[in-house]
Amino acid sequence: AIRDYRTPVEYGTAPLGADLRRIAALVGARFPGRVYYASLGGFDTHAGQAGARSPLSSALGGALCAFHRDLQRLGRGGDVATLVFSEFGRAVEENASLGTDHGAAAPVLVLGGAIRPGLYGRHPSLTALDRDGGLEMTTDFRRVYATLIEEWLGAPDARAILGGRFDPLAIFA
Repeated sequence: AIRDYRTPVEYGTAPLGADLRRIAALVGARFPGRVYYASLGGFDTHAGQAGARSPLSSALGGALCAFHRDLQRLGRGGDVATLVFSEFGRAVEENASLGTDHGAAAPVLVLGGAIRPGLYGRHPSLTALDRDGGLEMTTDFRRVYATLIEEWLGAPDARAILGGRFDPLAIFA
């Protein structure tokens, strides 16, 4: 399916774009996989963050845009939910190396044709920071996972996977 896939959608030159193109090929071929994973590294910017963030953000945005355009072209835009996350957040204040250190909170994005657009949880405050100077978490990421596990994948109960009960968010249209 990947070798024979043809699309007019340009995914760019970033490795993430190539990975998402492969996933689109599998989705287009109705491959039975329910979960696919792709990654984009380089966001651990403890130093020189200003020069690194812009190209990374552009690569991420361009690849996601191409992927969703391609899914729409295939008529599968409403069949795919894309989760974008990082394993760590960033501190708010710049450090002495012109970067930022690890923080506790980070944005989590869920994209797709079946998603109700909006902000879920409270918008984080830049003045009410945690003891390490980072954003305070406003929505537990396990609620997002519970939503995808139960409401998207159709599992009856995410407790066995998440180790507890986390109320799903009403993000699906």
